[in-house]
Amino acid sequence: MKPLLRTSISLLPLIAFAALCTAAHAQPYPSKPVRMIAPFPPGGTTDVLARIVAQKLGDSLGRQVVVENRPGAGGNLGHEIAAKAPADGYTLILTSGSALVTNQFLYEKLNYDPHKDFVPISLVATAASVMVVHPSVPAKSVREFVSLAKARPGKLNFGTGGVGTTAHIVGEVFQSATGVKLVHVPYKGGVLAVTDLVAGQIDVSFSDMVPAVPHIKSGRLRALAVTSDRRSPTLPDVPNMAEAGVKADFPSQWWAVAAPRGTPRPIIDRINSEIAQFMKTPEIQERYLAMGIFTAHTTPEQVIELQQSGTRQMAVVVKSAGIQPE
Repeated sequence: MKPLLRTSISLLPLIAFAALCTAAHAQPYPSKPVRMIAPFPPGGTTDVLARIVAQKLGDSLGRQVVVENRPGAGGNLGHEIAAKAPADGYTLILTSGSALVTNQFLYEKLNYDPHKDFVPISLVATAASVMVVHPSVPAKSVREFVSLAKARPGKLNFGTGGVGTTAHIVGEVFQSATGVKLVHVPYKGGVLAVTDLVAGQIDVSFSDMVPAVPHIKSGRLRALAVTSDRRSPTLPDVPNMAEAGVKADFPSQWWAVAAPRGTPRPIIDRINSEIAQFMKTPEIQERYLAMGIFTAHTTPEQVIELQQSGTRQMAVVVKSAGIQPE
């Protein structure tokens, strides 16, 4: 056998292996189930949104998108897990402004870089916070609550989903703007804070809309104000903070889908396109409205701009409110 022929034959296994690898990489995305991390407990806004987005995204991609709750440390644990996952499009995270903007100011150490470790895909929701009290609290307006709190400095407590959550920051801004002193009670998720508020274990919460609205409508909680510039269509009888007499720059709430840094741009674009389509459907519009939140779709670059502008704003808010990192 000629040397050239023998060399060619010996290379056949390597060529076949290379072809197999190329074919594997050429498989259309997704070729297996996708994991979506929800960094807060079941029942809260992040969890509810993750399940809605996962279901619709799974339908449009043709593969199951499985929600995995990884709560802890104000959302930091779930983000750390997502940041260390392979950047292959099979791990996504339902993130938020609290994780990508606020937590860097409130924790001495983060095991992820909110600006470098993730590739944002699109916003999926925006919302205001709502100030809610237990019915036993003798205050039917924000003004009455402020008077009550000033008469009982350090006696009333407010529950949040944890240090760094929007509810925490809103509560600190509220105290700074009104001169009241409340005791912060952090939980491992906003839904847990609302549950204890309904039970009368805490006095007030600056809650996400999703866990609070059903209890407001049933009368188990009393809504005093929303933090948006306008009244919420879901709670049209509830004034905004400005109408209630509190003029302050309250942080807005937003949620987005993101992936680990290095995820290929074609995958990012595919998921973004699918989100754009199902956000337009009447089903999603109606489900969001019932919960008191708004649908959203953006480019990845718009999420980055929102994160950067929010970081600048939050640096001022944290400093003026005197919040110290933990």
